[in-house]
Amino acid sequence: MPVSPVPSGYHTLTPYLIVNGAARALSWYGEAFGAREQMRLPAPGGRIGHAEMEIGDSRFMLADEAPAHDAKAPAAFGGSPVSLHLYVADVDAMMAKAVAAGATVKSQPEDKFYGDRLGTLTDPFGHTWHIATHIEDITLPEIERRMNAMSSST
Repeated sequence: MPVSPVPSGYHTLTPYLIVNGAARALSWYGEAFGAREQMRLPAPGGRIGHAEMEIGDSRFMLADEAPAHDAKAPAAFGGSPVSLHLYVADVDAMMAKAVAAGATVKSQPEDKFYGDRLGTLTDPFGHTWHIATHIEDITLPEIERRMNAMSSST
């Protein structure tokens, strides 16, 4: 029987975060987002060489910085150009929970023209998260109409 190219429990695309302080990050993602630790592989010096967490039905991986292997956290670059988009049942409650755990709000939750209520925060490790609750099913033509209406009113 052939082995699946995607292991059981994973999706085709899996984010991999490099952080400064992976043990703290594992705890923080659990506290702020309810992430569940799936595995942890220690590295020399008390660091974490690889870990995996799950939020809902999605996994993400993380590890401590290892500059010798070109694995650097966002602060090494002055921030990260990559963000993560997390759908949750209640964006306002999740944002409040993350802020209480130490996240910094970049934008408060608000209803968006494309059918999501969305807020943005930066976690204590420099990663940007868009936290959203889908509130309205709308067609692509309606999204385009709303976007154009917004553009013409500014």
